[in-house]
Amino acid sequence: MLRALTHKVSPRIAECEVTFINRLPINLRLAVRQHDDYCDALKKLGVIVKELSENESYPDSCFVEDTAIVVDELAIVCSMGVSSRRGETNLIERELSKYLEIAHISLPATIEGGDVLRLGKKIFVGQSSRTNLEGIEELARILESYGYSVLQVRTKGSLHLKSACTAIDEETLFVNPDWVELDAFRGFNLLYTPPEEPWSANLLRVGTTVCVQAGFPRAIELIERIAERIEVIDISELRKAEAGLTCSSIIFGSAS
Repeated sequence: MLRALTHKVSPRIAECEVTFINRLPINLRLAVRQHDDYCDALKKLGVIVKELSENESYPDSCFVEDTAIVVDELAIVCSMGVSSRRGETNLIERELSKYLEIAHISLPATIEGGDVLRLGKKIFVGQSSRTNLEGIEELARILESYGYSVLQVRTKGSLHLKSACTAIDEETLFVNPDWVELDAFRGFNLLYTPPEEPWSANLLRVGTTVCVQAGFPRAIELIERIAERIEVIDISELRKAEAGLTCSSIIFGSAS
């Protein structure tokens, strides 16, 4: 079965970290409603959702994806790229340890889950403002014995790799070519985001369903042609915190 860890929106979300976008006012009530709808969408897709609340003092705490990297065999607790978020990982480790073995990446290495895109036994990792070379090398060392290959990808102008590139299926990637170098993805089918919808690149796969952000009609049209099924989710207020669909959950387990 598929499980998801999520976290309630912090009352302090307006103080969140932003890097490549201008800070905009965030409507807390709307952000909470959109996050609730996001969790409901996961439940409707058959995911068992555990919503945490203990990290509400951290402005970015609802973006749990960054705190850990999960593969079939274990969970790797991340070394966050900004000091304001480093306290978030303790709660996530405690929850994941109920289901998986735990490994750690520690400073001076930094890595965040938003920079990690898994496709089978290939793990693409963005070298970004949040993930350094030491973090990528440490992840490769941990995963080597489990048969995974870790491939470095350079990002340019986006917070994380998955801001710029996510998977529609195991062979097809949805990519903003302005935000990521494409050489690492040779052998994959690449579908480019519409130029006027750069933030649409972040998709969330749940089983055979591809979740797409509302507000990007051209991207939705493109994904509908390829995906077996799509689910449109509105995260327009959370996007003001530089977030995408993958940011608000850690999904693990098997869809079968």
